[in-house]
Amino acid sequence: MKFKLCLILLLTSVISTQAQTSVKKITLEDIYKQYTFSAKRISGINSMNDGKYYTVNNMGRSIEKHRYKDGEKVSTVFNVEDADGITSFSMYEFNLDETKILLTTQVERIYRHSFSAEYFVYDISDKSLLSLSSNGKQQLAAFSPESDQIVFVRENNIFVKDILTGLETQITFDGEKNMIINGAPDWVYEEEFAFSDGFHWSPDGKKIVYYKFDESEVQEFSMTMFGDLYPESYRFKYPKAGERNSTVTIHVYDMSSKQTIKIDTYANNESYIPRIKWTRDPDIVSITWLNRLQNHVEIIHSNATTGKSEVVYEEDNERYISEATDDMITYLPDNKSFLLISELSGYFHFYIYNFKSKELKKLTKGDWDIHSLLGIDMKREELYYTSYEESATELHVYSVKMDGSKKQKISHKPGSSSANFSNSFDYYILSHSDANSPATYILYNRKGKLIRVLETNKELKKKIEEYGFGKIEFMKVPTASGQLLNSYMIKPRNFDPGKKYPLFVFVYGGPESQNVIDAWNRRWPWFQLLVQEGYIVACVDNRGTNGRGEEFRKSTYMELGKLETIDQIESATYLGELPYIDVTRMGIFGWSYGGYMSGLCLTKGNGLFKMGIAVAPVTNWRYYDTVYTERFMRTPQENPNGYDDNSPINFADQMEGKFLLIHGMGDDNVHFQNSVDFVSALVEAGKDFETQFYPNKTHSLRGGNTTFHVYKRMTDFILENL
Repeated sequence: MKFKLCLILLLTSVISTQAQTSVKKITLEDIYKQYTFSAKRISGINSMNDGKYYTVNNMGRSIEKHRYKDGEKVSTVFNVEDADGITSFSMYEFNLDETKILLTTQVERIYRHSFSAEYFVYDISDKSLLSLSSNGKQQLAAFSPESDQIVFVRENNIFVKDILTGLETQITFDGEKNMIINGAPDWVYEEEFAFSDGFHWSPDGKKIVYYKFDESEVQEFSMTMFGDLYPESYRFKYPKAGERNSTVTIHVYDMSSKQTIKIDTYANNESYIPRIKWTRDPDIVSITWLNRLQNHVEIIHSNATTGKSEVVYEEDNERYISEATDDMITYLPDNKSFLLISELSGYFHFYIYNFKSKELKKLTKGDWDIHSLLGIDMKREELYYTSYEESATELHVYSVKMDGSKKQKISHKPGSSSANFSNSFDYYILSHSDANSPATYILYNRKGKLIRVLETNKELKKKIEEYGFGKIEFMKVPTASGQLLNSYMIKPRNFDPGKKYPLFVFVYGGPESQNVIDAWNRRWPWFQLLVQEGYIVACVDNRGTNGRGEEFRKSTYMELGKLETIDQIESATYLGELPYIDVTRMGIFGWSYGGYMSGLCLTKGNGLFKMGIAVAPVTNWRYYDTVYTERFMRTPQENPNGYDDNSPINFADQMEGKFLLIHGMGDDNVHFQNSVDFVSALVEAGKDFETQFYPNKTHSLRGGNTTFHVYKRMTDFILENL
C-alpha cells in the first residue's frame, strides 16, 4: 500500500514537473521584436452616412466596405493598386456626400498629436487621384461641407485649396516658427488640452474659425540633437510652471468677402481657450474659456460676423475644472441647449443646459463617474456612454433617454467595454476585454442581437496558455488614511503560498490617471516575463487617480507627490507583510509620473524598496509645463512649498537602494533636464546609481531598436538587483 502511494506521488510530481516545463519561456524578443503577444484590433472603423455600411482601413492598402446587418464585405472603396502616386496611406476621411476621400500619406510626427503629411484627394466615381499641394507637406487638411475646398496649415499659416480649379489661396500671412501659429495649437495646448486641429469650417462652409497663437514672449527650450559632425540645437517654445504663456486669439475668415475678424474672447496669456467649435447656428461660434488657475470655466457664444460675444454658461470649482475637452459640451438640434459633462455633484455626470432659459437639468446621477460619451441618437432621443457605475475597476456601456428615463446597461461581461455605433444607431460594434483576456469585437443590432463576431484574438489567447501567463487578481489594500486602494497582483502559474517571492511594483499614480482596471494591458507580456523569472508583480492606484469621484481624484491638489508616496509606501508595507512576499526584496518601477513616484519612493521610503527604476521622470514640478502643473499645483510663486517639499532632487541624500535612471535626451515633454539635475543632486549626496540615456529619443523611447533596448536594460537590472 505504501509502495503504491509513493508511486502515485512520484507520478504526480513528474506530471506536474512536465506540465511546468512544457510552458514556453517568454523572451524579450518575443515581446518587442516578434510582437508575439500583440493583440489584434478592429480600428479605423467609419460608419457610412446611411448607417447600413461601415468602412475599415485594411493595413493602409485599401478601404473596405462592410454591411452592418451581417458584417460581410461588400466592396473595396479604394485600393492603392488602382491609384498612381501612393503606395500606402495612414488615415482616410470621406467628404460629406461620400464621393471623395482625403488620404493621409508620408506622415512625419511633430509632437504627440501633430504631424505633417502629404495629402491626396481620391474621387470614387472616376478613380482619379489629386495631390493636395506640391508646395511642401501640410497639416490638418479638412474638406469643406460642400467638398469643393480643403483647408490646411503649412509653416504656421492657413491655406485653402479649391479642388475644382486647383487654386491654392493663402489666408494668413504672419505665421513664423517660434513666433506666430495660425490654425494649430502651440506645444502646451496640444499636449495638455489634447488637440491638434486649430480651425473649423462653419456648418454652411462660408466661414473658417481659427486659433492664432502669439508665442513670441514664451521662453524657448533647447535640446541638442546628435548624429552630425556638429550637433544641432532644436529650439521650441515651452512655458514652464509660473512662466509666460502664449497670447491666444480667435479669428473668423469669411470665404466670400475674404475678410477676417477677431472674436472678443476676453483672453490673454493669463487665461486659456481649450476648445472652439461651431454651434448649430452657422453664425455663432462656441468658445470654452478657462482662467489660468483652471478653476473657473465659461462657455462663450460669439457672433462670427461682428465678433461680439456673450457668456452663456459658467462654473467654478474650489480646486480645478477637470473636463475641458471635446466631450464637455455637445450642441443639440433644438439650437437652444447643449449636453454638458460636469462634476457639479462631486462625480462626472450628464446635464442638459438650455442657454436660452439658463435652465440646467441633471440627466444621470449616483456616486459614480461618467467615463466618456459614445454618441447621441437624436432621432430616438437617447445617448450612449461608458461609466464606472458597476465598479471603479470596470467600464460598461449604457444608454439613457434624454429626459433621464429608461437607463439601460448594454455590456454585461465583467471587465471593460466600449462601443462604436453606426450613424443610424441601429448597430454597434462592442469591444470587450478583461485583465486576463485580450479584446473581442462583436457586431450587434440595437436590440442586442448578435450579428457577427469580428475578432476574438483566439490566437493570442492560445499563446497566453502556451506561455503560462499568471492570472491577474484584483484586491483592496488598506491604508492609514482609511482608504481601501484598488490594486492587482500577478502570481506565477505554479504559485506556492509556502514560498517567499520578491515583489516588483509598477506605479504611475498621477492625477486623473488609472492603472488598476479590469482590462487587457499592453504591459502584461513584460510583467508575465518577470513572473516567469520568479517575481510577483503588483500595482496600486493611490489617491488622486480616476474612477472614484472628485474627492478622491482631487485629494492631492497643491501637493503633488505627497499623498501618492504615502499610499505607495503604506501599500508596499502591507504587501510585504503577506506570508508569501519577501519584504527584503521589493522593487518599484514607473515611467513619466511613475518615474517621479519611483524617485520619491526610493528617497522617502526609508529603505523599504531594495531597487527602483525611473524612466523619463519629472524630478521638480518647476520644470514642467504651465497647463498641467498649475492645474494641480497653482504656480510656484503661489505655492513654493508644494513644489519643493516633494521634489526627489531635494531628498537625494535620503536615497536608498539600487537605482536606475533612464531618459530620452530628445524628450520634448519631460525634459532631460529633470534627470540631469537629479543626477547632480545624487552625485553631491554621494549616492551610487546607474543611468541609461538615449540620444534624440522622445518621451516614449520608441524608434528602431530602442524599445527592445530599454526593456532589456530594465530586465537585466531587475534580475541583478532584486
